[in-house]
Amino acid sequence: MTVSHKYLIVKFPNLELTTVNVPEMIDDLESRFVNTLRLSRLKNRVVGKGYITGLKAVSYLLNIPKPTMFMSKGSSIRLCESVSQFGLNKMLIVTDAMLYKLGVLDGILAELDKQGMTYSLFTEVEPDPTFKVVEAGLGRYRAENCDSVMAIGGGSSIDAAKVIALAATNEVEPTALVGILKGRKPSAPFFAIPTTAGTGSEATIGAVISDSVTHKKELVIDTKTVPLVAALDPDLMKGLPAPITAATGLDALTHLIEAYLSGMANDETDYYARSGIQMVFENLPIAYKRGTNTKAREKMALASYYGGLTINVAGLGYVHAFAHQLGAMYRIPHGESNAKVLPYVLAFNKVACAGRMAEIARFLDLADEGDSELVLAEKFISAVTNLIRSLGIEPTVSELTPKDFAPIIRAAFKEANSTYAVPKYMSHDDAEQLLLGLSGALKS
Repeated sequence: MTVSHKYLIVKFPNLELTTVNVPEMIDDLESRFVNTLRLSRLKNRVVGKGYITGLKAVSYLLNIPKPTMFMSKGSSIRLCESVSQFGLNKMLIVTDAMLYKLGVLDGILAELDKQGMTYSLFTEVEPDPTFKVVEAGLGRYRAENCDSVMAIGGGSSIDAAKVIALAATNEVEPTALVGILKGRKPSAPFFAIPTTAGTGSEATIGAVISDSVTHKKELVIDTKTVPLVAALDPDLMKGLPAPITAATGLDALTHLIEAYLSGMANDETDYYARSGIQMVFENLPIAYKRGTNTKAREKMALASYYGGLTINVAGLGYVHAFAHQLGAMYRIPHGESNAKVLPYVLAFNKVACAGRMAEIARFLDLADEGDSELVLAEKFISAVTNLIRSLGIEPTVSELTPKDFAPIIRAAFKEANSTYAVPKYMSHDDAEQLLLGLSGALKS
């Protein structure tokens, strides 16, 4: 008998060799005895640790690039000046119609015109872009004979642009890039100017694109999607409405916290995460209440960028795994979904991550003399919960009902097990309790 992390190979005398898929076997047992057996934590640990072992080995071999960065007021104009020296013929600009109508792009387009650059505008990006949108952008790229891509907008525009640029040079349809390192050739020259402070997409090696019919979120993970040059310009963010400021800022906070608690964290990611978490706590309430505060906007943009850098190496966790499902099923904005799920996952991880959470509490100046690590972890969770509440995020999902629990849990476990080095694995019961809390069913 041979045992691996996933397969059990059994050989009996005079019988054929039999291979048993352990996770599938446990799935079958769990479906047959759902009321009496809860083996899903064991399955998640077996599958997850197997994937993460492989992921750690691959990560050591990856050379994850960082974009050349222009920062502070007017940095988007300086980016255009720089890009004009790249010798490009025609650029596809990927954005959304609202930003274009509001005139957010006016200064950038004027500078491109001034520099003599030719471009084609693609303004069809919508929140949580689908492959249909990406395919339309790719069609425009090819029809206009473009040779480069610039994203101007939030995470949706940047993610769509990443996949367009990668699909263009690899001469494949966007869906063929779903997974890890599916691009064989380098991306078309790609540049990013974020107009929100949350996703950190200007730094990440990933893009999230939704299925055009089911709206299930798919991940394209490839080091080739990192832009060559990016700009963090607070002037472009001053007009963001308060609710969007809150949701995107809490998305950045979730990236930073999940990366800090990840089993893949290292010294470099810890530096970025600590700095980013502090900047969010200090500046997000200011940016939310006084959106024209340039300093707060700039700090939030930097925190978002740091979040992107951390998740490239340390990854995410159960917050994103569940938030992605809620977003797909109920069309809840991603940052808002993260904010709703975050306190529940922190509470679930409290004992397993007491030491790490205590560290965060200390650098947020939440500690009193004599506090134990567990007390500090509780203080940190309370601080996160209070921040979310102060930003007007409704803590529950009114549409969430028990009939939806099974597909949400199944998809969340699949994402988490195959992608994230979570500090503690959930059981089916743990996940049900989380969803009951989100639905409001556990309110006293």
